[in-house]
Amino acid sequence: MKEKDVLETMRTRLRVAMSAHSDSRQDQLDDLRFMAGSPDNNWQWPADVLKTRGNAQGQTINARPCLTINKLPQHVKQVTNDQRQNRPSGKVIPVDDNADVEMAEVLDGIVRHIEYLSDADVAYDTACENQVVHGEGYIRLLTEYCDDDSFDQDIKIGRVRNPFSVYMDPMIQDPCGADAQYCFITEEITKEEFHREYPNASPVTSIMAQGVGDQDLTQWVAEMTIRIAEYFYYEHKQVDLNLYPNGQTFFADDPQDKQMKQMGLRPIRTRKVDRKQVKWVKTNGFEILQERDWPGRYIPVVRVVGNEYEVDGDVQISGLVRNAKDAQRLYNYWVSQEAEMLALAPKAPFIGYGGQFEGYEHQWKTANVNNWPYLEVNPDATDGAGAPLPLPQRSTPPMAQTGLIQAKMGASDDLKSTTGQYDPSLGASSNERSGRAILARQQQSNTGTFHYVDNLARAIRYITRQIIDLIPKIYDTRRIARIIGIDGEVDQAIIDPSQQQAVTKLTDEQGIVIQKIYNPSVGKYDVKVTTGPSYMTKRQESMEAMGQILQGNPQLWMAAGDLFVKNMDWPGAQELAARLKKMIDPKLLQDDDDPAIQAANQQIEALNGQLQQMMGLLQNVNQSMEAQDIAIKSQANDIKAYEAETRRIQAMSAAMSPEQVQEVVIQTLRDVMDLGNLAPMPQNFMPEQPPMMPEQGMPQ
Repeated sequence: MKEKDVLETMRTRLRVAMSAHSDSRQDQLDDLRFMAGSPDNNWQWPADVLKTRGNAQGQTINARPCLTINKLPQHVKQVTNDQRQNRPSGKVIPVDDNADVEMAEVLDGIVRHIEYLSDADVAYDTACENQVVHGEGYIRLLTEYCDDDSFDQDIKIGRVRNPFSVYMDPMIQDPCGADAQYCFITEEITKEEFHREYPNASPVTSIMAQGVGDQDLTQWVAEMTIRIAEYFYYEHKQVDLNLYPNGQTFFADDPQDKQMKQMGLRPIRTRKVDRKQVKWVKTNGFEILQERDWPGRYIPVVRVVGNEYEVDGDVQISGLVRNAKDAQRLYNYWVSQEAEMLALAPKAPFIGYGGQFEGYEHQWKTANVNNWPYLEVNPDATDGAGAPLPLPQRSTPPMAQTGLIQAKMGASDDLKSTTGQYDPSLGASSNERSGRAILARQQQSNTGTFHYVDNLARAIRYITRQIIDLIPKIYDTRRIARIIGIDGEVDQAIIDPSQQQAVTKLTDEQGIVIQKIYNPSVGKYDVKVTTGPSYMTKRQESMEAMGQILQGNPQLWMAAGDLFVKNMDWPGAQELAARLKKMIDPKLLQDDDDPAIQAANQQIEALNGQLQQMMGLLQNVNQSMEAQDIAIKSQANDIKAYEAETRRIQAMSAAMSPEQVQEVVIQTLRDVMDLGNLAPMPQNFMPEQPPMMPEQGMPQ
């Protein structure tokens, strides 16, 4: 768009936003003034009532008390301080298969570091305060360079102290403004400051000359100041999204899409996509002072809403104060009426007849300031018959009317019912005696105002989602990012957008992880929000719980005493915890994630492997020795068998003829060769050439 068209659209949108928010913001401003009412400004009293009860044009007209007993801050702080004790926080979770749980934890740590650097608690508390008081607060995101001599940028969470300076698209449906098409953040600066910050801008006189006859001139140029507006808007562009056979998608105007086509690949599907780019412009209404593209996908302004109603197409915003205003006015009126009645009541402490105080006037006049031991009266004062008059009597002190007191108490109860907070939640005593019952009653009262904390949690979830979207675009070079754990411990993480995986682990020769490198641009991540006590509150609660456990089980001191002392805050607690830790069994302190423990475990596993290998070799040796023993025993048995057979043959040969002996030997040899019922003769037992018998020529 041309600059002229951008400015024309910008002025039109601002005029529409001002008109749409004017009625509701007038009521919101009145709520804010009413909340800030005090005895000095009388903002809780209607102007027409003040004219009839106080001073008008320097003259005292029916001067009557106009007391302001403002009870609303207690009800508002009850909600906002509960939010500070149970601060919502976003938690990053992986969404797709490319995302990694360890990367999500690192993103969590980066978000906490950004909140720490930005004093985000101030931004959150301010938005919550405005939300509860008049119904609307805002939080914004900024980017700043880390140092003057660096091109690295940091993400910052900014505070919006004046929510009436923000004009968001009135057509939004999302309570956080996620669907807003544009947003303004305005401020007024002096003309001298304007010329100093923007020396190349048009002079104020020329701006005023351009605005002659333009009704928008009063919105931008005043007598002493000039309005400067930050203008966020979307620039829409219709682009084709191509799907390729490998499952990858690229926009038609991306370099990756051109590379795919140069490789000969053609998209299998194409669809039109409304691609949006967030634009940022700083303007004085008549020219663009600065402009650039915002790197994120969303307009970096988050809305925190209280109560939101749409009546006949008109959106009404309110907070806790709106419905409590009449009850507070009525309480102020009845308190003032009570003070007035008591002030006008007679203050004479004693009543007596004329002449009774004669001669003792000084004592009676100073009886209210001096502690006289006794008071005397004139004994000569008598009635007409000569009898002495009765002694003076103290008059009844002025009392407030019963109906007035009941009306004041009714107004106080109405104030509680309109805010949804009753005595237990305000710290007043009740019939409950046990801690559990008191806590349950307080939680019931907090239910009436829980939607304020819930709406703030939605806003923090949305702003954390924006930070997760910005991190890969701001951390676009290799750098070391600081991260903060949930316990407040500070650590570092190496960010490398050029690597392909979400997490890369570098190991040494033994396989121990020595370094991890992260790429936040790989994978998709989302945010869920949790509401609960802060880490310090949880630490105190854990200390109380551990104290009760150790008190009931003293033997656990030898296993967890160091953890109990470590959570204490008195001087020397950490040193005592370190000494107690040395007394604990080392097996209980073993950390499987410790690199030294991992190395020791790997060495133990290697030694176990070597031991098993040696046991296997020993078993093989034993089996070989057993086989040799069996062979030797078998050979011995065979020798014995042959010896027995030889002796049998010799015995038989003594009684037989040579021919019969020859037949027996031949038959025995045949049985050995055919049936195998006799073991073969050992090689070292039989001679290489059996000697021949000279007579028969047969082997012996």
